[in-house]
Amino acid sequence: MGFLNRIVAVEDNEIRPMLWAGICYFILFAAYFILRPIRDEASVAGGVRNLQWLFLATLLGMLLIHPLYAALVSRLPRSRFIHIIYSFVALSLIAFWFLFRDLTEAQGIWVGRAFSVWVSIFNLFVVSIFWSLMADLFRPSQARRLFGFVAVGGTLGAVVGSSTTAFLASRMTPTDLLLVSAALLALAMMAARQLALSAPRIEGQNSTGTDPGEQPVGGGLIDGIRLAFSSPYLLGIVGYMLLYTITATFLYFQQAEIVEASFTDRGARTVFFARIDVAVNSLTALIQIFFTGRIVRRLGIALALAALPLLCVLGFAAVGLAPTLTSIAVFQILRRTSNYAIARPCREMLYTVLPRDAKYKAKNFIDTFVYRLGDQVGAWSYAALGAVGLGAVAASAIAAPLAVVWLGIGVWLGQRQKALADSSESSILGPNSH
Repeated sequence: MGFLNRIVAVEDNEIRPMLWAGICYFILFAAYFILRPIRDEASVAGGVRNLQWLFLATLLGMLLIHPLYAALVSRLPRSRFIHIIYSFVALSLIAFWFLFRDLTEAQGIWVGRAFSVWVSIFNLFVVSIFWSLMADLFRPSQARRLFGFVAVGGTLGAVVGSSTTAFLASRMTPTDLLLVSAALLALAMMAARQLALSAPRIEGQNSTGTDPGEQPVGGGLIDGIRLAFSSPYLLGIVGYMLLYTITATFLYFQQAEIVEASFTDRGARTVFFARIDVAVNSLTALIQIFFTGRIVRRLGIALALAALPLLCVLGFAAVGLAPTLTSIAVFQILRRTSNYAIARPCREMLYTVLPRDAKYKAKNFIDTFVYRLGDQVGAWSYAALGAVGLGAVAASAIAAPLAVVWLGIGVWLGQRQKALADSSESSILGPNSH
């Protein structure tokens, strides 16, 4: 394993769980990025002016699903509830494949809208569960060394997934790729199980050691909401996530508006979205392999978290000055690369200093409901701008100052996480939160 040691500072007992984590993340992102261009095209086909309604439907879906998820987490060991959730998602994709067959054009629009909403929901859940498991297994010091490398697996999976869709979308019915994604989710479930089974090795224990993490988390259905709003630290994460998603939604609508005006062929739009995905994930993989770990270790989490909002300040200014297909594509590539390569691994490190109930429940609430709430704020704000005759330029003028506030929150969170990790404090929510 000398090659691995030259890339990442991994100890012998951490190699197996780190590799299983990377494999699981690879499969999850391959499954999602096969679907992402199909979802984006279905959203645009339903009408750009209707996108805010899709975001609203996604938020309502989150409200319905989160209590069910919390019930599973409270009562079942993590291996059981992960198995149940991943299996349900895979079966749902098979159900959509059946629905898409032999539809009229009007029926296809409505099923496409439902598919877009469902993909937006389940992607957040399956990825949030994966990182909850990671925060449960790895200590903060291990996370700083290993999470960047694990994220490479997701990036490579995204390259494979988006490349698959870009290559096959014009050669076969894109909806047939739903079956491939469903099969990959079944494989991800098996990889997550292997990762959980390797947990004792992370602490240097015998592989037959008892894993306390397999005990049910316990608690009630609204614990995630209560915890998220009872701690300044978690409130800071809520604020960081809200501003991230609001600005992301502004950019998404700007992209949809510019793409709709630039292309008339649905296949060409799908290929355009897929090529952006290929560029983003190829560049992200290079940064994660050679630079992410070094950036976090040298700059610290605070400055690493600030990099993405700083880029957004500059990017929105550029799009405001030149709202063209080229400017939106370049901004999307740079923004998403910065998010996947640096901001996302650092965001997940924030949870390693929390107790288990916060890692699974509060984190999932923030990753899903708060994430989609930010989508809603961004979607309806953009719709309001359109209603008064304003568009991409006005959206950039609003988003850039928001990114400045977002930058400040990121710096504070990184400093607070370092203080908690350095003091080995296991909880910031009080003695009754365990």
